[in-house]
Amino acid sequence: MQQTSGTQLTREYRIEGMDCADCARHVTAAISSVPGVAACDVFLGSERAVVHLHTEIANDTSNDVDATIRASVAQAGYRVGDDEASAGLAEARHASRTALRLLAGVSVVVLLIVVLGEWFGLLDGVTDRVPWYVSLLVLLAVGFRPLLVVLRNALRGRVVSHSLMTVGAVAAALAGQWSTAAIVVVFMRVGAYAEAATAGRSRSALRELTAMAPRTARRIDEDGAESQVAVAEVAVGDRVVVRPGEAVPTDGEVIDGEAYLDQSAITGESQPVAAAAGVRVFAASLVSGGALVVRVTAAGEDTTFARVIRLVQDAERNRAVVERAADRFSGYYLPIVAVIAGATWFFTRDISATIAVMVVACSCSFALATPIAMLASIGAAAREGVLIKGGATIESLARVSVVLLDKTGTVTTGKPRLVASLPLIDNEASLLRLAASVEQRSEHPIAEALRREAVERGIVPATVERFRAVPGIGVEAVVDGSLVSVRRADAAGKLPTGATDTANPAEWAREQEAAGRTVLCVHQSPVDQPDQRRLAGLLATSDRVRPAVAEAVARLRELGIDHIELITGDNRGSAEQVAAELGIACRAGLLPQDKIAVVREHQARGARVAMIGDGVNDAPALAGADVGIAMGAAGSDVAVESAHVALMGDDWLTVPLLFQIARRTMRVVRLNIGFTAVYNLLGLSLAALGLLPPVIAAAAQSLPDLGILANSSRLLRLPAALQSGRARAAVEAAPNEP
Repeated sequence: MQQTSGTQLTREYRIEGMDCADCARHVTAAISSVPGVAACDVFLGSERAVVHLHTEIANDTSNDVDATIRASVAQAGYRVGDDEASAGLAEARHASRTALRLLAGVSVVVLLIVVLGEWFGLLDGVTDRVPWYVSLLVLLAVGFRPLLVVLRNALRGRVVSHSLMTVGAVAAALAGQWSTAAIVVVFMRVGAYAEAATAGRSRSALRELTAMAPRTARRIDEDGAESQVAVAEVAVGDRVVVRPGEAVPTDGEVIDGEAYLDQSAITGESQPVAAAAGVRVFAASLVSGGALVVRVTAAGEDTTFARVIRLVQDAERNRAVVERAADRFSGYYLPIVAVIAGATWFFTRDISATIAVMVVACSCSFALATPIAMLASIGAAAREGVLIKGGATIESLARVSVVLLDKTGTVTTGKPRLVASLPLIDNEASLLRLAASVEQRSEHPIAEALRREAVERGIVPATVERFRAVPGIGVEAVVDGSLVSVRRADAAGKLPTGATDTANPAEWAREQEAAGRTVLCVHQSPVDQPDQRRLAGLLATSDRVRPAVAEAVARLRELGIDHIELITGDNRGSAEQVAAELGIACRAGLLPQDKIAVVREHQARGARVAMIGDGVNDAPALAGADVGIAMGAAGSDVAVESAHVALMGDDWLTVPLLFQIARRTMRVVRLNIGFTAVYNLLGLSLAALGLLPPVIAAAAQSLPDLGILANSSRLLRLPAALQSGRARAAVEAAPNEP
């Protein structure tokens, strides 16, 4: 993939052969050394290198910078792979499982031979009977590739994870322990496979997500004929046909046909939704029960599904504090082990103990302990329609103690209805026409309610000029030569208290707010005299709380989050009614800057704050919180970009799931790091004391990687609590069996 921005051109490469953060650093250094490269970011989880090139270098036909980058990566011991995703993903997963089983079986057999050979002295006999050149051939045949990587990096002055094992194998060979040297190299290869399997397993969720992206589309040509083309050839405005069993290739709007859509790839919701003319659809949604004709509104890299994949891939950039600390420590670890090996030789003159110290150390496990768990969780969450932007977000989520909730469009459905009106100048239809006209360009849910009501009543909005929105207050525009504003009652100033032919405006507003409704004031004034405004009438809208919000709040309390608060720009009566229904505190009448002040107030007390909003009018508060969570973010660029977490669907039960995932991930990370630390401390101690023979040390070297793989793989499965909740929902939705 290639993009151009200003004086730089960006290219992406798929890098094969990376197993840990150390590998990613080496690839970064290799690519950065190429002339013309301005910057380079390498992502282990998605196996990508994002390279920023100076445009004049990239466009120089005499300088094949692409070939130079590929050669530099190859010299570092890695490969630049094909950009296309494998079509045989299922076969690849099966092959991976088979390889893991074979690896485990071979490891057990070799470990058994090593242990028996060490205990019964068989290796000494083998060393005496097998010529040295035979052992050398075995050593080179089995360990050629890892030894070549070590040699290449050594020539560049770099130390990699297998450098000490290589030195240990060479030392054993020079000491005449050829069998020991060969076994060390064998387990070096086994360790490399274990690291590759560990990293590959963590990538599986992301690969499965990527494989869901449609590759082809049935485009309707100008003559009405259908032609099957690559998705990359589809443009905005084209029409495509999607038949039953096929995936929607692009984002778009249905213009003909009726069907059901499985949008689980985007929202995580497995229940199909009905689609007909006028309904918005997303790429990767599966069609059943009919065919659809869709007008394309976004294609290729601009679709919602493509943004989901891109955000998951880029999540590695936002690394947790514990992950950065582990990376730094792994960089110092090998020199520390080298010092310990030198001290062992200096004080004991025991070559076997010195070799054992060098081969038992496992630096990759420190670097793998955190990112493997983070990548597994991020990928698994993405399959459920939950986009988590990096390990730092997971780390913050696990420590959240305060949750703030927006009301309209978040806690409530975001689809309010006009339930009452009080026209003061003309009739109700004229009042609604003024309000709907001004609200034409607003994206607020209440604006949508007024527009929808006008359409249902056959009222045609007027053309407006000089539209202006004031966040948290309302909107205004010029309609039919008058300046018309629509504002919340508490932001519109003092209401008239005198009775009219219909009612007392102030009293009417209080009654509506007491009933939990939102009151809007519609004012008119001359364009050149905005201060001379008069009240044209009042409108009252009502919304309802989303299903499962109460259950989600209860689950958050079960997780130990006691301070849950509703913060809204709506009136106090409406806010208090919703808050009472949920059993939480509330603050009403807040402007966007007031919401940020509430966030900072809690942060000043030392709390970690999560803000849950719709991602549109709450973008500043979402960005200011420790963790901003956007609900129902599918199709909303603002929500996906502004929040730290984007919940693509509207299922509130994914909110406690998110906190469960974060806490579970951090428990796994701590266990990974603890297990790795204990293993290395114990292994180095036994090796330095001469209690751990080199062959046993070599065999044990891959154990931390396999332990991290087994422990982190648990994160690829959803918590049992959520599984039971989804199962219960499915059972309730299904017909009863006799």
